[in-house]
Amino acid sequence: MAAGLLAMMLVALCAGRLSIPPVTALRIVAAQLLPGGLEADWSSLQERIVLLVRLPRVLMAAACGAGLALCGAALQGVFRNPLVSPHILGVSSGASLGGAVAILLGLSGAGLVGLSFLAGCAALLLVGLLARIDGRSGVVTVVLTGVVVSALFSALVSMAQFVADPDSSLPAIVFWLMGSFAAAGWRQTLLAVPVILAGLLAIWAMRFRINLLSLGEDDARMLGVRVERDRWLIFAAVALVEATVVAFSGVIGWVGLVVPHFARLLVGSDHRILIPASALMGGAYLLLIDTIARTATTAEIPLGVLTAIVGAPIFALLLRRRQKQEMGE
Repeated sequence: MAAGLLAMMLVALCAGRLSIPPVTALRIVAAQLLPGGLEADWSSLQERIVLLVRLPRVLMAAACGAGLALCGAALQGVFRNPLVSPHILGVSSGASLGGAVAILLGLSGAGLVGLSFLAGCAALLLVGLLARIDGRSGVVTVVLTGVVVSALFSALVSMAQFVADPDSSLPAIVFWLMGSFAAAGWRQTLLAVPVILAGLLAIWAMRFRINLLSLGEDDARMLGVRVERDRWLIFAAVALVEATVVAFSGVIGWVGLVVPHFARLLVGSDHRILIPASALMGGAYLLLIDTIARTATTAEIPLGVLTAIVGAPIFALLLRRRQKQEMGE
């Protein structure tokens, strides 16, 4: 899977309106790591395209795909439900509202990212406050509260679109919500990727606890797990990753729902293996989608559109296959 991710990164570096040979792309990148070690037999245009346009975008897409898929795998284990995705906690809708408001206020860059991130974290905090009853919060309560909070923030996003200027801010809001890595440069990548990696490492460090939580709340407690604390630590790490992805690239759906299913079919349900497998497959999958989005037509296709077009039929086939297996048993 790691080799597949690296191969997909190379394909993404080479593909585009100006096709670059794989050997040339590798030599351009290697020349930055080994200054003076390679003779420059490529044009300055090829070097600028690889280093300034495609490489930061490739790193951003791989990190976001890995983050979304890993978060999906973790939440599916915690909730013991294969239909759960990172959007269930309402963080995506909250971050969407923050971004929409930032665009309405004329903010861009750090203002848009910061407001999106804060709104996403505020959505998780609201879910935590509403779901907590007598110091505890059950899984079903968290799911239902997340649905309610997500619906509320989605309605507020629609309200922001309703009051937006149809000639300026409305198109910007709509395009941003559809998801894209078109604005991914080194500045954005160096800000987003470390934060996403921090969230991924936090979830990976709790991989064995996710195994225990997937057994059920009572069994986990008997095995010594502090269920409430560990569950909300995982939720916080998921919110960190999800809010960062939405803040820098908009809303990208289906990755956290579909990819963990593929990984589970290949490596099983042990989260010590499933979590890194989902991350590697998610990075490669989103890189593939992004490469198609920017090369299939002259105008770049929004990522949210492609992930839904590709993800929905695949997910339907997986559900059908699983249903047949259960009926056969």
